[in-house]
Amino acid sequence: MCAGAMALWRGLRCCRRALAWLPVLLIALLLLWSYYGYVCELCLVVYLVIFHILFVLFVWTYWKSVFTLPVQPDKKFHMSYADQERYENEERPEVQRQILAEIARKLPVYTRTGNGGIRFCDRCQLIKPDRCHHCSVCAMCVLKMDHHCPWVNNCIGFSNYKFFLLFLAYSLLYCLYIAATVFKYFIKYWTGELTNGRSKFHILFLLFVAIMFFVSLMFLFGYHCWLVSRNRSTLEAFSAPVFQNGPDKNGFNLGFVKNLQQVFGEEKKLWLLPIASSQGDGHFFPMRASCEARNPLLANEEQWEEDGIDEEPQGSGEASALVIERET
Repeated sequence: MCAGAMALWRGLRCCRRALAWLPVLLIALLLLWSYYGYVCELCLVVYLVIFHILFVLFVWTYWKSVFTLPVQPDKKFHMSYADQERYENEERPEVQRQILAEIARKLPVYTRTGNGGIRFCDRCQLIKPDRCHHCSVCAMCVLKMDHHCPWVNNCIGFSNYKFFLLFLAYSLLYCLYIAATVFKYFIKYWTGELTNGRSKFHILFLLFVAIMFFVSLMFLFGYHCWLVSRNRSTLEAFSAPVFQNGPDKNGFNLGFVKNLQQVFGEEKKLWLLPIASSQGDGHFFPMRASCEARNPLLANEEQWEEDGIDEEPQGSGEASALVIERET
């Protein structure tokens, strides 16, 4: 009975994974059909050069968004076998908190849970780096996770966020270009000047699909441009990251130019190409308030006094700083 249930569960899991590729297949089919309809049926030779450039950029960025695997935290953020055994065998919650606090002291971790505690993933058994979250679909912790996108069947994070933005930008331009160049032929179709029946079909649906996707992508791309300008992820836009002094939605906001460089890099010649150029390694990110970088976790009162910064009494900070997050 147990073996049958396990086989059924594995079968359902395989079906779910297969179904997750349907949106990707749909985008691929629409892209191929748009190429066939525009190049083979309409034969708009005058516009083919720009069309092919946009088509290649669209395919390239979409490929990179789909097949660039999300990056997991480095091994140093994972609990060692000895620490994991000590943590699991310990029944007292306060001692478990102390074990996690000891591990976190050695790591460049500055963000906390909503209660001011250590961000810990009990599924991956690791201390979460800043801006890292656990994706329940991918079943892993992803560095600088933004969201899980069903249209690329992948988790958008540090490794592929630039590719995802470029994919939105080039698909937006692709749809706009098709709609703009096909529109005058749509007018001819509407007035009855176009006699080819097959061309009528492709003109009508090319224009309809292009406008539909253009409107949808325009809002999505605009939203992500706003996020990049503020140096936030989608998750951080809904729930502000928590630092030493509490939640701060602008904690990673370094200014417009530096925010762009965080995603696209310092070499502007690579900004528009789907080539990895984001700054850092995804484990640490510069923060707006430099004073928060003095001590990763559990900063005591004496350290704050050395910097000339007033801090709340130590007792209240310790009470809230040792709370463990168990996030899915």
